[in-house]
Amino acid sequence: MATVAPSGEGRPKILVFSTNNISDPGIDLAGSQHMNYPPSVKVISIPCSGGINPNWVLHALEAGFDGVFIAADGGDCAYLPDCTTRTARIVERAQGMLKERGKDPRRVKMAAICSVCSEPFVSHMRQFTEALSKL
Repeated sequence: MATVAPSGEGRPKILVFSTNNISDPGIDLAGSQHMNYPPSVKVISIPCSGGINPNWVLHALEAGFDGVFIAADGGDCAYLPDCTTRTARIVERAQGMLKERGKDPRRVKMAAICSVCSEPFVSHMRQFTEALSKL
């Protein structure tokens, strides 16, 4: 796999897996409040973060994203009582698969983002962008 250069404007490209019912509203709130985060952040909505396949994370990185952020449901998941635990295991598997390929596992991050968590989301995106820029 080739090394991915940061996307336009010198910013790393980040793919966010966001959940329809929990983290999407928080991310949308950041936009409606005109909060600034890098335009190189792209969001894909999914029903539940516990259903992410680690291979999707690797595919995103191989397809040109510099990092993958999973906006997990946390304890508010309507689908799985152990969503946070499952999502953490998915992140660990994806990071392990990256290590096996000689890639930096810090390219994958996870945090719970709730429906009113616009400020934490923006903060995570800024911090992750900065961290990826240093890799």
